[in-house]
Amino acid sequence: MKKLLAALAMTLCTLLAHAAVEVNKANVTDLDGLKGVGPALSGRILDARKQGEFKDWNDLMSRVKGIKNKTAAKLSADGLTVNGKPYAQADAPAAAAKHTKNAK
Repeated sequence: MKKLLAALAMTLCTLLAHAAVEVNKANVTDLDGLKGVGPALSGRILDARKQGEFKDWNDLMSRVKGIKNKTAAKLSADGLTVNGKPYAQADAPAAAAKHTKNAK
């Protein structure tokens, strides 16, 4: 029984380790498997990728309609990566500058 549980635990860990989806390598099935990505968004991602691989999250967000900060954060939390990196509020300096500008 212990061996069976250990084997199941190993299988589960393996599946979780492979949950990440790299946007520059993913196919339509991989993208559609992410929560919040349907055929329309996966199509826009693949069409934009035909122009070249995405350099970073900002590049992805600028080239794919429908992906902004909030969506990028959700997709990243569900396993999407760009060049192996999860989304990190890369716009933090820009957001801080905008907040400062609005405060004046």
